[in-house]
Amino acid sequence: MTPSEQVRHSYSSSTFHPFELAVCGFSGSGKTTLVKRLVTRLGGRYKIAYFKHGCHRFDIDRKGKDSEVIKAAGAHTVIISDPLKHAFIADGVPAQLWTRTIVEQSDILLVEGLKELPLPKLLMIDQECSMLELLDRGGISNVQLIVTPDEDSKARAERCGVPVLDRDDTDGILDFIEHYYQAITPPLYGLVLAGGRSRRMGHDKALIDYHGQKQLFHTASLLDSVCRKTWISCREEQVATYAVYGRECIPDAYTGFGPIAALLSAQQAEPDAAWLILACDIPLMTGELIGDLARRRHPMAPATAFRHRESGKVEPLAAIYEPKSRPALLLRHAFGNNSLASYLQDMATGLVELEDAAQLRNVNNPRERLDAERLLSQQAQGPLL
Repeated sequence: MTPSEQVRHSYSSSTFHPFELAVCGFSGSGKTTLVKRLVTRLGGRYKIAYFKHGCHRFDIDRKGKDSEVIKAAGAHTVIISDPLKHAFIADGVPAQLWTRTIVEQSDILLVEGLKELPLPKLLMIDQECSMLELLDRGGISNVQLIVTPDEDSKARAERCGVPVLDRDDTDGILDFIEHYYQAITPPLYGLVLAGGRSRRMGHDKALIDYHGQKQLFHTASLLDSVCRKTWISCREEQVATYAVYGRECIPDAYTGFGPIAALLSAQQAEPDAAWLILACDIPLMTGELIGDLARRRHPMAPATAFRHRESGKVEPLAAIYEPKSRPALLLRHAFGNNSLASYLQDMATGLVELEDAAQLRNVNNPRERLDAERLLSQQAQGPLL
């Protein structure tokens, strides 16, 4: 069983989370029971967020506790925390942007309810088939899977043109969900970081020849091997220089704050793509290594990056950044933090262990260039017998 061929998804069109799925149905259809089974099975591999929407009032704090007393006294927002968990209690309906900022810290969002929103839906049918009647009238949209309690309701649901499974077929439902998430995984684009001023090197690092061609081309060819399309990131005044080499450029829309400017500019140009960025001054990078990073991509995490085994350092300039990294990067920029390394260290990044740190060595000055050329020459000669 595979997802509907009508799957249409982009990061910008999702409601709360790029990997969201709402379980909808009338009371008694088994929504919570199914969600529990899904969380139990998926929870070992993914960080799951759960959003329960109900029509009834609820309280999460006990009468007489300090936080409840202060909330009752008129505080609009109360935050409760201990070393293991925290909660926000606030008045009114949660803003969509605020909700999204919170739940995007997780890999997957399962919503119970909210059938009126354009979320992708798993539709739970009761024995009276009341939800099917609503679907027939056009009162519910974006249904990806129908889950039925018996053969009679299954036969009726199959006429809707949407995949149908039995509600006790947990394996089948899980398989469907994972195929659905694979179908909506963002495309991977490449970005050569060539916008540095090369002050320490004394001339443009992107135009140095380490491999029989300019480093600009070599780096782009590494990205071409794993990415759907590759661009050159550069400053506006560099576009004319690099354009003669036949590669499309994305000039910095943000200036003056380092590599994050290149990434944000690329994300602005293609907001629904994941970006594999690679600095042009890493001449020891290999196709095997960049292929390993792409194969081990974690599209549900905000990013996938190499981590040096010995130092624990995470490499920000040879990494994959998913679409959902953009809001957090912009927020950090607003607070004056423009470090991609800091972002990767703070977020739940997918990590690829790297044993040989030299492969990701940045070459920034003439002495380092000579060292890199010597290593490349030794590698070309092969091991001594």
